[in-house]
Amino acid sequence: MINIVDVWHHYGVKPILKNVSLKIETGELVAVMGPNGMGKSTLLGVVGGVMSSIKGYVEIDGLKRRNSVKEEIAIRKKTVYLPDDPFLPPFSTGREFLLAVGRLYEVEEERLMDHSEQLLKLFDLEEQADSPVRSYSTGQKKKIGICSALITEASVMILDEPFSGGLDSSALLALSRVLKNLADRKDITVMMAVPVPGLVEPIAHRIAIVAHGEILAFDTAEGLRRRTGCSGDLGEVLEKLIHPEVFNNIDEYLEGRVK
Repeated sequence: MINIVDVWHHYGVKPILKNVSLKIETGELVAVMGPNGMGKSTLLGVVGGVMSSIKGYVEIDGLKRRNSVKEEIAIRKKTVYLPDDPFLPPFSTGREFLLAVGRLYEVEEERLMDHSEQLLKLFDLEEQADSPVRSYSTGQKKKIGICSALITEASVMILDEPFSGGLDSSALLALSRVLKNLADRKDITVMMAVPVPGLVEPIAHRIAIVAHGEILAFDTAEGLRRRTGCSGDLGEVLEKLIHPEVFNNIDEYLEGRVK
């Protein structure tokens, strides 16, 4: 469903993505992880169609991104991209915004009305639903952004750090359960950047590790454990891949303290 082929991207003279290739199957939920500033958001932006790659290309369901107006419109009808800090219309109410997005994606009206009410309830936004978005707290803005992605019912979802941005515990639980449900389906493909390893393992089919603009690994959580020989939690596995020297430094420090 998502085919990323030899993608490069630069900011000025600094390469942010270097020869990145990934193939994500229909129905997969893939988590993109790695240190800050290493290319995760840029990769999702290229896949989401808001950035052009310097070299290489991205295909969604066999159609090439930014190749022609006809192909790009076809892709956008089935794909939703939610950046980490999306634009939200400040003078529209949350309800108005959700309904506008749903109509843009041509969701049937009765279904749209019902789904918007369910989302507002799920993310505890019923009291704020008819207030302008500019009056929302940071966490409430994050919630309405997530709702705007889910209301589309798009078959391809590109989500940049949906768990960040001040979500409260109930919203984190709700989002985790919703994403787990999407992961269990065979018709929805999700690619998302997630900073916290503990949120990933229960829902992701595979994990792509990005560091210094390159893909260090792309495998299941168990596959990553076998690769590193680390049987600990996913956070330790990632550190073993990204910063292997950390473990040596810890051991040296502890040995020195014992002596």
